Amino acid sequence: MSNTVPGGIADLRPLEQEKEQKAWYWSDWANSAYTTTIGTVFFGPYFINLAENAVGEGGRFDVGPFSMPPGSLFFWLITASTILSALLLPPLGAYADRTANKKGLLAFFAWTGAFFAALIFFATGDNWQLAAVGIVIGNLCFGAAGVINDSILPLISDEANRDRVSSRGWAFGYLGGGLLLVVNLAVFLGHEKIGLEEGMAARLCMLSAAVWWAAFTLIPFRRLNNHPPADVEPVQGNAVRRSFGQLGATLREMKNYPMALTFLLAYLFFNDGIQTVIASASVYGAEELGHDQTILIATILMVQFVAFFGALLFGRLAARQGAKKTILMGLVIWMVIVTVALFLPAGNVPLFLVLGAAIGVVLGGTQALARSYFSLLIPRGKEAEYFSFYHAMDRGTSWFGTATFAIVLAITDSYRPAIFALIAFFVIGGLLLTRVDTERGIREAGNDMPAVV
Repeated sequence: MSNTVPGGIADLRPLEQEKEQKAWYWSDWANSAYTTTIGTVFFGPYFINLAENAVGEGGRFDVGPFSMPPGSLFFWLITASTILSALLLPPLGAYADRTANKKGLLAFFAWTGAFFAALIFFATGDNWQLAAVGIVIGNLCFGAAGVINDSILPLISDEANRDRVSSRGWAFGYLGGGLLLVVNLAVFLGHEKIGLEEGMAARLCMLSAAVWWAAFTLIPFRRLNNHPPADVEPVQGNAVRRSFGQLGATLREMKNYPMALTFLLAYLFFNDGIQTVIASASVYGAEELGHDQTILIATILMVQFVAFFGALLFGRLAARQGAKKTILMGLVIWMVIVTVALFLPAGNVPLFLVLGAAIGVVLGGTQALARSYFSLLIPRGKEAEYFSFYHAMDRGTSWFGTATFAIVLAITDSYRPAIFALIAFFVIGGLLLTRVDTERGIREAGNDMPAVV
């Protein structure tokens, strides 16, 4: 294929795209630290400790007619931030599609989120309110930055390379988040040897994630290009009114893209299953299988680094057989994982680690390909809006899986049937995904047809 454009001038677009892709990978590298260090490991236990200090041993929080223990307050806090994200992300996506400066928006939300995450460092004693503000606004900005970040993917990669670029970005994110987590766990577990109190060690670890997120966001901010908006709705008024007008037009037009809507519904189910397995894995390992904290930490770290290779592997598989088939293969493996977990013997460390490795292989791959596959089904110029719905699906319905897990646990008084019940999310999500006609969806969206679909 010739690398020239009409008139005999060399086409430098592939080189410029590759340069932007390398810059874009650093965004995943930067934000993954927030997820792993703050969201997954340190914030929950630290916040609950602050809340317990506020009410005393055995105390409860009274909110109107409700009374709740400190641990429950934490989960309601995360639920509130999740619902806020689901409500605010769609109009944000509409605004982002109307501006060329997406890299500026990405940096704004990343730096704002990092600032509020850094406030958690100053929450000490019984000051759970400051930590609550930090995590709620931090989570909101993290979701907003994710919408902008994903909407940049179609702008810097053509349809044929999108799976590869998305998978590499996701892999890069797992590597970055994993490396910082290794350092932070070493600091936390060895805090006495370096003269730190446990609380101070946890606060420093969370502060490092905020600084990491802010610092590495400088790379995409400086190296990405601005891309002019396309197909902007001619709506009058100020920026907010124009954004809601754009959003309204998109909502009316979504019926014209049934394959994209079908995929969103499939994603709702299988992603909820994935998130619930990840959220419940450490509890399952500790409460049902009897593994100590050392084994659980080692497994978390292993999953992070295996997911790096898993994302790259799934990207290669998608190049050969298409993203849809590869995602379906991943969902079958998820079904096997929850089935094996049902029968996994307690106290068996090697088998638990094997299961963790299997999770790592499919974790990054399925999520990275879901992002790139969805980008093929959405119209040009509406990337941020559609990815805002994508993230809203993730956040606004992420309680389905945890509710199912909790209900089955309450009925059976056992974690084994509770985790096996999640197979329904992978089955339903997979069946809905088989209903997506990839070629039709790409044509409806007006995108170019990749060689392999």
